[in-house]
Amino acid sequence: MLSLVLPKGSLEKATLALFEAADLTVKRSSSVDYKASIADPRVDGVRILRPQEIPVYVAEGRFDLGITGRDWVAETDSDVVSLGELKYSKATAQPVRLVVAVPDDSPIETVKDLPQGVRVSTEYPELTKKFFADAGIDADIRLSYGATEAKVPDIVDVAVDLTETGRALRAAGLRIIDTIITSYTEFVANREAYEDPEKRHAMEQLLTLLQGSLDARTKVLVKLNVVTAAQLDAVVELLPSLKAPTVNELYRGAGFVIETVVPKSEINVLIPALRDAGATDILELALAKIVP
Repeated sequence: MLSLVLPKGSLEKATLALFEAADLTVKRSSSVDYKASIADPRVDGVRILRPQEIPVYVAEGRFDLGITGRDWVAETDSDVVSLGELKYSKATAQPVRLVVAVPDDSPIETVKDLPQGVRVSTEYPELTKKFFADAGIDADIRLSYGATEAKVPDIVDVAVDLTETGRALRAAGLRIIDTIITSYTEFVANREAYEDPEKRHAMEQLLTLLQGSLDARTKVLVKLNVVTAAQLDAVVELLPSLKAPTVNELYRGAGFVIETVVPKSEINVLIPALRDAGATDILELALAKIVP
């Protein structure tokens, strides 16, 4: 029913892992094959292409759905429908940023300090051109085909580059002075395909699976027992649940069983606190999906 295009390159591994977690495993003959399939009745075919091309091809109707970054949607000015953000990137769940960076020892503190005619290297010429024009700076913008940070200061004065953690820029001796755009990975759709009720419903179902898998990455299910009502109250007070915890009475009034979903980041503090409050038989369970 739906044709789908997924990103090759830095997002490829993380995207394929997400689809597998969502039970939408992408099958292909080899890691360099650009054609793939998903054993799901809603997906008719899959291609794997560079993320900068994906918004254009989706807008043109060559694919119904695609995964790309907001940065590339903006750079190509593509008319696509955003079904929602998928909060993952190459290494973290944080957004990436398109930033302006100068040598660490440069006296430049803000973009306004840059001189007219400043030489700028970037893989995002359209966004960069608009940004510097809005700042009133006539910049000499040069298209980069990679390793943008390595061109400063010998070839250009400034790098406009994408960063997730800033580590590569710091390693190259560069300092960030401004951010042009903050970008999450997005699930985008062709506008005409989105207007088809049947296709739109299928798109929304796929998004539910993907988003549910992402949400589950940061949560765990906790199950535990308590004996008395007083312990029950003390334990429930400690639980930072998504909703009210589920509480059931044990067989023959032997106590209570409690289960709830909590942030994974808090579990190392929470479990000892629950034990101190009288909880026993505490189980921490991984989650595959969370669908509200």
